[in-house]
Amino acid sequence: MADSHYDVIIIGTGAGGGTLAYKLAASGKKILLLERGSFVPKEKANWDSRLIFQKECYRPQEVWYDKHGKVIRPVTHYYVGGNTKFYGGALFRFREHDFNRVFHQDGISPEWPLKYQDFAPYYTEAEKLYEVHGQRHLDPTEPQISEDYPFPPISHEPYIQEINNGLKDKGLHPFYLPLGIKLNETNRFLSTCIRCDTCDGFPCFINAKADADINCVRPAIANQKVTLITQAKVLRLHTSASGREVNGVVAEIAGKRHIFSGDIVVLACGAVNSAVLLLQSANDRHPNGLANSSNLVGRNYMAHKFGVVMALSTKFNPTVFPKTIAVNDFYWGEKGFPFPMGSVQLLGNVTTNRVAAYAPPLTPKFIAQAVATHSISWLLITEDLPNPNNRVYVKGEQIYIDYTKNNEQTFNRFMKRWVAVLQSIKLPSHQGHISVVFPQKMTLKEVGHQCGTCRFGEHPRNSVLDLNCRTHDVDNLYVVDSSFFPSSSAVNPSLTIMANALRVGKHLLERMG
Repeated sequence: MADSHYDVIIIGTGAGGGTLAYKLAASGKKILLLERGSFVPKEKANWDSRLIFQKECYRPQEVWYDKHGKVIRPVTHYYVGGNTKFYGGALFRFREHDFNRVFHQDGISPEWPLKYQDFAPYYTEAEKLYEVHGQRHLDPTEPQISEDYPFPPISHEPYIQEINNGLKDKGLHPFYLPLGIKLNETNRFLSTCIRCDTCDGFPCFINAKADADINCVRPAIANQKVTLITQAKVLRLHTSASGREVNGVVAEIAGKRHIFSGDIVVLACGAVNSAVLLLQSANDRHPNGLANSSNLVGRNYMAHKFGVVMALSTKFNPTVFPKTIAVNDFYWGEKGFPFPMGSVQLLGNVTTNRVAAYAPPLTPKFIAQAVATHSISWLLITEDLPNPNNRVYVKGEQIYIDYTKNNEQTFNRFMKRWVAVLQSIKLPSHQGHISVVFPQKMTLKEVGHQCGTCRFGEHPRNSVLDLNCRTHDVDNLYVVDSSFFPSSSAVNPSLTIMANALRVGKHLLERMG
């Protein structure tokens, strides 16, 4: 740490920061990665659902607050690789129309200043980098794509194949969920992934998930010009006297403060923490927070409207890895309802301890176990609309999320619609069995899809970042996590974050020469 000046400093190593580091690593430039967490320990706890879901052993101890001052225990993770260490690996492209102005029942989703075609080549690059498995031409909402997925789709297990067939019989178009996992089903002896029941929501003990740590950070730091410092929490950014350049990155490492400088500084802390860092870096030139002349830093917070629909049956479910089906037939609405509704995808294996973590207190273990072994769970995502009043802000050292729900009628309709679909399909193996369906909405603590707090655009008065994700106000400061999103769409954000990081990486390589 004696030599503290770098060509590029990247703060955060998740889907944005890790991918950017990989893109820049071979450039010959001196690059510093600052990560507030450590590497995920390689230990048996990686696959222990009791420790992960009930004891929350990998989650930070910090608390955030809602607009009423009520405590939020955010479902987030601070490790090398960020939240990708725990994600389910679902890697979707946004739909082409997601980049346009979209009318919803409860408001308008704004047009992006760049279009799908601007991101398409970087989506292709990101799919290769993150080893995405899937099959084209099954999803009716699929955007224009010039080539196949890098790897074949993950096969359905028999129980899931039966559900897939049942959905088709109802005129729907289920398709293989695009997944970033290192599974070779042609030759399992050569496969890193063992297709286990501890994937979605777990860190992978055998490094078989295509996450930002394994696929990007570790290859990047193999280059001698790239330095990674872990357990380095960045506290604030200093600027020059003019306020036009960041000239100091203050980080706390092992209880001591260090200041690093870089020709270019990139934030990739996640939409909440990137906004918080900018707000906490206020100075005389930037009294409302760094890069906040628009007063939009922290505003337009979005995190998707999540619902889980659990289908519980008296029939035993033997599936080990169920997360292989997605359905987008209702993405843009349905007959009699011309507004977008959202996407559906199967969730990973429902373990006894995961059921217990979300069940009412004192639920007997045998009941949780029965639910886990006789159920299948679906994740429903409806678009969360941008609203400047939905925002992240700080009071002292405390983080607040001031959020008011939107798009509720659409979300409720979507949940009821999917319940009706599940109740209508007839599965041959279920004859003589009783099935019931339970919908449940997720809460503000589910921040895995956070986005929108530093939107990009062409005009400094209505955006924080320019089209290359450089802050309008500070010449050498960029943001490459999901903060830049003008809207959230209704599919997982990870692949778009990765694709954008590759796009910004190309710009930075050109800028640095």
